[in-house]
Amino acid sequence: MATTLSRDAVAGRPVDPAAPLLAVEDLRVEFRIDAGTVRAVNGLSYTLGRGETVAILGESGSGKSVGAQAVMGIIDSPPGFVTGGSVRFRGVELLDLPEAERRRVRGNRMAMIFQDALTALNPVFPVGWQIAEMFRIHRGLPRKAAGEKAIELMERVKIPSARVRAGSYPHEFSGGMRQRVMIAMALSLDPEILIADEPTTALDVTVQAQIMSLLAELQQQTGMGLILITHDLGVVAEVADQVVVMYAGREVEKGPSLPVYHRPAHPYTLGLMDSLPRRDVHTERLRPIKGSPPDLLAIPPGCAFRPRCPYGREICAREEPPLAAVTSDRISACHFWEEVSRERAGA
Repeated sequence: MATTLSRDAVAGRPVDPAAPLLAVEDLRVEFRIDAGTVRAVNGLSYTLGRGETVAILGESGSGKSVGAQAVMGIIDSPPGFVTGGSVRFRGVELLDLPEAERRRVRGNRMAMIFQDALTALNPVFPVGWQIAEMFRIHRGLPRKAAGEKAIELMERVKIPSARVRAGSYPHEFSGGMRQRVMIAMALSLDPEILIADEPTTALDVTVQAQIMSLLAELQQQTGMGLILITHDLGVVAEVADQVVVMYAGREVEKGPSLPVYHRPAHPYTLGLMDSLPRRDVHTERLRPIKGSPPDLLAIPPGCAFRPRCPYGREICAREEPPLAAVTSDRISACHFWEEVSRERAGA
């Protein structure tokens, strides 16, 4: 019978009480397909503390979701392979764990909310049964007790008439309510880390606000760390402590959310911010980022952003920019980050 795992160990290994909840360092992931090797993540690093929110930003194809799946250990292999880096949960290296032990970490210690709740949920089982399954499998609870736990969780995420709705199927819920079901499933085993991959995709703005408010409330109650993967810069500005900006699989800027927003130090971050309407700046038209992200099968030499960059120069085509220290807690991968930062400061 499954039992609750001790929080003082990870897969039988003692945790480091001084370590952050999660420390990702130089993570690299590639997919080996017939057309070649897709370098989906080319160096991703960040730390997450208890009660903190780290937001990972970037266009589609930048490596955000793949990086999260690598952290969770759910990359399909083949064709996907983690080829380098480190993922430490409370000081324990997850990449070294056998799959059976890694599986015990998922759900119990780390959980993930996926983008599309309708496809993530099983259409042939009631939602209450699907939530209760977590308790039956991981906690060994009998069916009736697991069902009561599922109803409690549905009430916790504010699904009306939870006892009645537990018998409903996914297609009988609205998009916002299905997302609440997904959150209930993710929180069922009290994880210390929750990864939310585009949790408000395809939801209207009112429901988006409700979902983000719910996540913030649950985070405050439990102290869990939250990794938020999103395109919505407005949401990030409201909730994130730290921001990681990714482009072509690589982190290009990282730091506390407010300084990154108010004074970007990378042309890509600046482009993302300038593509948003601002109440304090009157403009007839927004300034989109020209061009498209590169083909990850053939990332150009030097700086991958150079073909789209208004600051691009000869050195950018030759040399990949290193991660430079902007301040003690910020970095940027740009040869001309000082020039970029000065532009926003003078705006």
